[in-house]
Amino acid sequence: MDLRIVLVEPLYQGNVGSVTRAMKNFGFSDLVLVNPCKLEGEARAMSSHARDLLESAKRVSTLKEAIDDCSIVIGTSGIAGSRFDLHLRVPGYSPKEMKERLSGTDGKVAVLFGREDNGFTREELKKCDMILTIPTSEVYPVMNLSHAVAVVLYEFSSIEPGDTPLAEPFDIRLLYEHLTELLDDIDYPEHKKEKTDLMLKRIFGRACLMPREVQTLRGIIRKIQRNCSNEDGNYETFHGNDE
Repeated sequence: MDLRIVLVEPLYQGNVGSVTRAMKNFGFSDLVLVNPCKLEGEARAMSSHARDLLESAKRVSTLKEAIDDCSIVIGTSGIAGSRFDLHLRVPGYSPKEMKERLSGTDGKVAVLFGREDNGFTREELKKCDMILTIPTSEVYPVMNLSHAVAVVLYEFSSIEPGDTPLAEPFDIRLLYEHLTELLDDIDYPEHKKEKTDLMLKRIFGRACLMPREVQTLRGIIRKIQRNCSNEDGNYETFHGNDE
């Protein structure tokens, strides 16, 4: 499958080297590093025969650059979440369950791995369409970065290829923007908007939408907005395609 591994601000060069080795073990080569640590002798030593992946890894300064061309963004989490941010980390799927969801699709998928000490920020988690969690012992649930990557790639390496196209990232972003507009049009409670936006993103993210499905959803939303406009006259024109 067209899979990209994204390491967000990795702290230890040995881990980055070990990740490239795991990637080569399972046949993957697309690695993007967001603001990584210095990658010198230790990284090269740990990469072993995967040094070519270490040297060819793309380095970017923002997460947006790393995922801008990906149809599905999967965030990994070893933490269930507190009552304050639980909505950011659910629902969580095991690698095997995620494999089943992605089987048969055709498109670029990014799997994000966070910082070794603090994982992801709230804003980074909000960019994820789905959340993946590796089942581990409650005694010590947080895995080493390279070990977590290896477990995920082991499962994903057996994903059945398919010809069901995933919607283009640009069109998916337009759908999410359109949904946010709709919440404004129906005067959705302001204090609920953030969680609802994220819930909608996760619902459609795990649906692995096809191009036609995205266009149909946008057409439905546009018609709803037209009805809102007829009632109160406050509709702001949205430029999109009806299907």
